[in-house]
Amino acid sequence: MASKREKILVCGDVRGNLNQLYKRVSSVNQKSGPFSMLLCVGDFFGEDNTQWLPYKRGDAKAPLPTYILGPSHPDLAPYYPDLKGCELCENIIYLGPKGIYPCSSGLKIMYLSGVESSSRDKNCNTFSFEDVTSLETQITSKQAIDILITSQWPTSICNFSKAADGYDPESSGSNIVSRLAFKVRPRYHFAGLADVFFERLPYRNHKVLIEPTRNVTRFIGVAGVGNEDQQRWLYAFNITPMIHCDEAEFTKQPPDVTECPYTKDNVPQQPKKSETDRGSVQFFYDMNTKSGDKQGKRRKEGDDGGERKRLPPKPTSPCWFCLSSAEVEKHLVVSVGEHVYLALAKGGLVPFHLLILPITHLQSTSDLDSEAQEEVERYKAALNEMFREREQRVVFFERNYRTQHLQVQVVPVPDQTSTHVLEAFMDLAESHSIELDEIPKMSNISQIAQPGTPFFYAELPTGEKLYHRIKKNFPLQFGREALASPPILNIPERIDWRECKSSQEEDTILCGKIRKAFQPYDFTLDEDDDD
Repeated sequence: MASKREKILVCGDVRGNLNQLYKRVSSVNQKSGPFSMLLCVGDFFGEDNTQWLPYKRGDAKAPLPTYILGPSHPDLAPYYPDLKGCELCENIIYLGPKGIYPCSSGLKIMYLSGVESSSRDKNCNTFSFEDVTSLETQITSKQAIDILITSQWPTSICNFSKAADGYDPESSGSNIVSRLAFKVRPRYHFAGLADVFFERLPYRNHKVLIEPTRNVTRFIGVAGVGNEDQQRWLYAFNITPMIHCDEAEFTKQPPDVTECPYTKDNVPQQPKKSETDRGSVQFFYDMNTKSGDKQGKRRKEGDDGGERKRLPPKPTSPCWFCLSSAEVEKHLVVSVGEHVYLALAKGGLVPFHLLILPITHLQSTSDLDSEAQEEVERYKAALNEMFREREQRVVFFERNYRTQHLQVQVVPVPDQTSTHVLEAFMDLAESHSIELDEIPKMSNISQIAQPGTPFFYAELPTGEKLYHRIKKNFPLQFGREALASPPILNIPERIDWRECKSSQEEDTILCGKIRKAFQPYDFTLDEDDDD
């Protein structure tokens, strides 16, 4: 069990004081590490952000992967290129307004940025009751939250406990955060903005002798970095992800445990629905997107919840893959959906090597909206079914590095060699000194990699999902090289697609055969018939 334990650091409001933060983090990591990450609660930016510039330019690098929350003041919003979540620079990641971040280790971190809105109008630095209830709906009995991070404190946290010296959460905290903590029952809850350190006694999340025993929650309010009162602003702890805990370990009750500070009477309840009630949509980790909110429907001007729209990047040169582009080779197109299309790969590893591509110019899977992602999954399911009938299995992989347009590579491999694909990828990664991580099977790449993050990602026939965060000098033919290796396809001469060119006439004939083979599985044809 010890091998599954993670060491994590948490700091309070940084407010632009990065030099002091990372000097201390580096020292602690060297003496007591290694730590897997640094979580920042409260405001990461402040009035003076000159220390941020070296990190933004790439001249300095955070010593640990650093995950931050969004702004609590509108004036700080310009420091976030995409208010829906993004990588600000290498090793510093803005999680987004709200959601769940599933770590590759199995650790689940729920986050809620900003402060409680004082009115029905929501903007870039506030959250609403609907935001909290949308997070609640993502939790099931089998999906416990290991860590909850919020900027604001919960109002009722000091019930059945000593008061927080120098801060009154009843007057400055958030009642909605109290409800969130009450409903999701995190194992740890960290908050900032108060500029005081407060470690509450752990509290239980069940009624003794009435309800089954549940995990306890430990709440820690962390002071701001370099605060004048010299209160503790960096907190270190160990945690074993819930999925690796046995029942006894997960529900263990320490001797100093108190009653839960929250009750149904002191947290807000669901208000009556009104015409203005609607789900909140976010690109990253927020799994409560409503299918009824179609992207094609025009919203009223300003009806964006105060968050900036993420516009598709413009290609820096003519794009071969935008379906409306004059450069696209339409004789390679196999099937066209509403958001993505299927095409024959030029210079494919095998004859039925295909590509799943967005119709418009989007760089990676992380940039797709929920409807486009759903259509990608429909194509994957259809292709899996088609190749299964041909006694083959499919490897899907994507490289978001030195590319402009998303390309999900679709490579069928023989059924009898499909069980060796994981080993082939791992062996190749080791030979290139590449750290290839296996991420949870129920996660997806858009939950792990924010838009703009360079990465390699593969889905294997045996269910494994592999991820590598690319930094530099990544082999461009990595996916092809793994599959072309002797244990899988044994075609090393076809690693480079440029050495596998064929004529337009040959491609047209082959594409016709693929269209015919795919036709029984092509869901777009069924939808056309319905129309």
